[in-house]
Amino acid sequence: MEKTHFGFKEVAENDKARHVAGVFSSVAGKYDLMNDLMSLGLHRLWKAFTIEVSGVRAGDRVLDVAGGTADLSLAFARRVGERGEVWLTDINNAMLTRGRDRLLDHGFRMPAAQCDGEKLPFPSGHFDCVTCAFGLRNMTHKEQALAEMARVLKPGGRLLVLEFSKVWEPLTPAYDFYSFKVLPWLGKRVANDAESYQYLAESIRMHPDQETLKAMMERAGLEKVEYYNLTAGVVALHRGHKF
Repeated sequence: MEKTHFGFKEVAENDKARHVAGVFSSVAGKYDLMNDLMSLGLHRLWKAFTIEVSGVRAGDRVLDVAGGTADLSLAFARRVGERGEVWLTDINNAMLTRGRDRLLDHGFRMPAAQCDGEKLPFPSGHFDCVTCAFGLRNMTHKEQALAEMARVLKPGGRLLVLEFSKVWEPLTPAYDFYSFKVLPWLGKRVANDAESYQYLAESIRMHPDQETLKAMMERAGLEKVEYYNLTAGVVALHRGHKF
């Protein structure tokens, strides 16, 4: 049986989705609070930048893959208006339910679908923009997921991937200390779950760096792929176009 990584551990490919599901089912209740604490609120700026770079306008169709608690979906819903369409998707039911409820609480009756980012249940060429924020890192077959996201884009559409990436080299020691000491401690204190945040730190180190992800997006059929390093490379936003 083929193996893949789950953080620093090796697991059977068929088991990774189950392990990841366990992480996000565990942290769903404190997910938004922990995001604010872990990033000192910077995740809000990273996502706001993603919205601006997306070029989404009124009437567009948007797919939010691994959208979790709907930060991006909510912002896009405000942009596309009544003529537009925003789909919130996530493979994890606990996260998707929180995101769907949040959209409803803000007055948006947008569709939500529990689905695998590697097997999107949408027709080809349907969306003007596809986003995946902090979700690609957890997928088993990243190349397949990128190909699926590219498939459902219209010609002229954009794929945006916001993800943890390779930090500026001089900051590595401090970043490692924060990731492997502070994050698990914070996870234990706030979410009563140190292991899930240990996985978070490990999964970041196993994720492709900026140039590697750019090449993967190009192999998926996207063109004019570029990336923006945010907060010294702690996070990178990649954008590719389908022509």
